[in-house]
Parts: sequence; C-alpha cells; structure tokens
Amino acid sequence: MPSAQAPDRFPAELPVIRQMGRTASGRAWLDRLPGIIREIEERWELRLGAPFHGGSCSWVAPARCPGGAAAMLKVTWPHREADGEAPALHAWDGHGAVRLLRRCRESGALLIERCRPGTPLGEAPLPPAERLTLAAGLLRDLWAAPPPPDGELERMDGVCAEWAGLVQERMARLRPGYDPGLVAHGADLLRSLPATAAREVVVHGDANPGNVLAAERRPWLAIDPKPMLGDPAYDPWPLATQLDAPFAHPDPRRVLRERYALLAGELDEDPARLLAWSAARAVESALWSADHDDIPGGAEELTQARLLADLAGR
Repeated sequence: MPSAQAPDRFPAELPVIRQMGRTASGRAWLDRLPGIIREIEERWELRLGAPFHGGSCSWVAPARCPGGAAAMLKVTWPHREADGEAPALHAWDGHGAVRLLRRCRESGALLIERCRPGTPLGEAPLPPAERLTLAAGLLRDLWAAPPPPDGELERMDGVCAEWAGLVQERMARLRPGYDPGLVAHGADLLRSLPATAAREVVVHGDANPGNVLAAERRPWLAIDPKPMLGDPAYDPWPLATQLDAPFAHPDPRRVLRERYALLAGELDEDPARLLAWSAARAVESALWSADHDDIPGGAEELTQARLLADLAGR
C-alpha cells in the first residue's frame, strides 16, 4: 500500500494494518484505504490527526470539522458486524452513545462525536459497583431508543441460531476436548433465549468496559457497537465479567452473584436470565477461540461459562 505518502497515517505497527494484512480481502482493503481517507478528508473538509492505535479492523483518527468542532473519522473494513453501526448510532441520536455526524455508505466512513478525555470505564478510578451502575444507565438509554426501519439491523434470533450451528459444527470438526454437555447447553441457550424475550430493543452488542468512554457532553458515552434487534439481557455479559477480573477473585461466585444482582436491579431484568445469556455467549466465544487457533483460551472461557451456567441454575 502507498503508505510512503503519509507514513504518520499508516505506521506498520498500527493494529489495523497488522490484522488486515493477514488476509487477501484485508490487504485489498488496505490498498484502497489511503484513497478513501483522502477523498473523505477533502469532501468533508476535515483536518486529520495521527490515527489511534486501537481496533483491529478500523482506521480511526481525530478530526477537526470546518467550523473547528472536534470529531473522529472512522473507516472500517467492510464486514457484517459493521453494517449496523451507523443505523444504531442514528437511532440512539446521542442518548447513551456517541453521535453520528456524517456517513458515507460507499466507503464505510463515519464521522462521529469525539469523547474527551476518552478514559475507558475499565480504567476509571471508581469502585466496580459504581462503574457497573454508570454503565447500566447507558444501557437503559440505548434500549429506550426506537428501532431503525426494518432491515437495517439484524435480528438476534437469526444471528444466535446461526451461532448455535457454528458452535456445534466447530465442536465436531475441531474436537478441542471441551465439555460436550456444556457446549450443547450453550448452543441450546443461543437458540432458546431470543425466542423467550419479553421485549426487543436495539442492543449495543459489545458493551465491554473499553467501549464506554469519559466524555464532555455527558460523563460517559458508549462507542463501537455491534448492534442487533433483540433481548436486552444479551448486553451485560462483558460488563459483568471483564471489569476488574472477577474470575480471578478468591471467591468469584460471590463477586459474580453480587454483580449480576446489581445489574438486574438497575436494568429491571432477571439475574438468572442475564447469567444464562452470559453462559451462552461465553460458550460461543470459546468455540470461536478454538476455531482461531486458541484452544487454551477457549478452555478458560468454557470454565467461566460453567460457573455462569451454575449461577444461573441452568
């Protein structure tokens, strides 16, 4: 790729350069990326800074708009999970998430609100319970938004049924030595939970502590959604399990039980349902890891799934 024209924009150590360079489709997109950025920069009259060193499939850089307002330019490798980001941000309209300022459908470029100072919730000097309460408030805002027009977001029931099939296919093909009963249970949950939801909302889809940032317009805002239309109980898993390493605690059952009780109370959800979704998603993640040459990592995730399923009573 013609990185020599702007070496500060495309350093070799940039995660998106390393990750996308591993596949033919990724390399083809990287070849187009400098031209995409130049075209958007000129059309939207942006002044761009050096890209952020984060994300494995998106090029993201700070931008200044013609009037001087701060923003972020995000150009994403075309893939299924990215398709729903703009419709969801538009539906949320800044309520709980960053605002979408402009969009170019053809190039996949988004101009979005910039979060400053941008400290991730996972690094905030606050007690875990307070951080979970803050994040739950954002989720309530996101879930309250009216959904976008039909067809703009994938439906959770269809996506999770597809995942359940992949879980079973990967288990049979890879034979990673995982507990077959737990894997089958996870696949069953992926099929059954969406069908028994009491309501459907626009879920964030990846509400981990790194995707909630300190901001100016509001104290905290969500970024980088992987949205779907479906059961809100799908969302809290990464918040509950990735904040301050609860599985490494001397008594992880107590910590997790308290966290899920807190989240259930804040979100008006059944804690057993939140835990069941977490177990299902952990099983799916474990088999994804196995299919991407990380069987030990998947085994650790499956151990976590067993604890979550036990706490759910399922």
